[in-house]
This record gives sequence, structure tokens and C-alpha cells, in this order.
Amino acid sequence: MSANAINALDELRGEWEPRFRQFASDQPGADPGHGLVHLERVVGTALGLAAEEGARAEVVLPAAWLHDCVHVAKDSRDRAHASRLAADHAARFLQDAGYPEQLLPDIHHAIESHSYSAGIPPRTIEAKVIQDADRLDALGAIGIARCFAVGAALGRPLYDSEDPFCSSREPDDGGASVDHFYAKLLKLAGTMQTVAGRREAERRTAFIRAFIAQLASEIRP
Repeated sequence: MSANAINALDELRGEWEPRFRQFASDQPGADPGHGLVHLERVVGTALGLAAEEGARAEVVLPAAWLHDCVHVAKDSRDRAHASRLAADHAARFLQDAGYPEQLLPDIHHAIESHSYSAGIPPRTIEAKVIQDADRLDALGAIGIARCFAVGAALGRPLYDSEDPFCSSREPDDGGASVDHFYAKLLKLAGTMQTVAGRREAERRTAFIRAFIAQLASEIRP
């Protein structure tokens, strides 16, 4: 990263980041997996990916902070619309706050296309970075912890006692928490959009597979 780029990022983080953070933290309805600490991790990961992939920080930083600014429950029938609602809400906030108008369409797209359930293909490198950063937070140790935290909040069991690892049935994404590994999490590495994101996703997916093996040994020793 050039000296000019570093100075621009420092200015962006000093002037605008506290406003992004405050707006995001003021939004109601976050579940245990989508609160402020999730945003902090996604921001850090996104900036790291942006530096490797040559993405614009002035798009990535607000998109990372604001990508979940509208919260729709995981078990809601409107879940697939959450990222579009968040993109609209974020764009209105940024416009009212006086953020550069020419950046708003790319920020809007980066937010609306980050969601797994929305199925919107990312068209820009910034959107690819945001999608990868958010999906990386669903993998590895933190991904396992988030999965179980959200499952507990929704009243789901840890695993199906008859077939914990979906050996002879289709995974039920609305059922046991371990089913979510098979319905979504173990597929995420194959959806990564950047080279750096794919590399890290594969490392974190290996951790989930090791966890599954350990869990299996403890359930049925």
C-alpha cells in the first residue's frame, strides 16, 4: 500500500469510522451472531483482504461496518431480503451524513450482495471482499461458536440424536445446529471470490471438519 493510500485510510478511519460504528451499534434486533463484535471482525478481515486484492477502502470500510444494519431473524421468511434492506438503509444514512455521493452505488452493491441467502453475485472487487469477509466469519472457531449461539437463541438442539452428521438424511437448516454445518458452512469455501479469501476459508473449513471428528468421537466413543 502506498504512503498516499495509507494516509487516506488513516483519515477515513479517523473521520468516518466512529460514525459508521455508532450508526451500526444503534440498530436494533441483532442476534448473538450478528452484533458489534461480528462487525469488528468483518471490518478487520475486509481491510486485510482489500489490501491484498487492491480494493478501495473508501467503499470497503463503510460496507463492512454497515452490512448488517437491518436485522432480520434467521428463521424469518423475509431473511433473503435482509441485505437489500440493509443496503438501502446504509445508503440513506451515508447520503444524509454527506459521504461522497459517487461511492454510494458501489457501497450499496457490496452490502446487498454479501448475503448467502440473497444470492446476488458480486460484480466489483469491493463487493467480493465484503462477501468473503462476512463468510469467513462463519467459519473456523468463531464460526462454530456463532452457529451454536444463534442455534441456542432459536431453541435448536445441538445435534439430531438419531443422525447427528446427516449421514442418511438431508440437513435441516432450521433444525439442529450441527445440521447448519452441512447445509451451509462446509460449502462456503467453494463460494469464495478472492484468492486470499479462499485460502483462509480452506484453513478454517479444515478446523470445522476436525471439530466434527472430535464431536463424533465424544458422542459415540
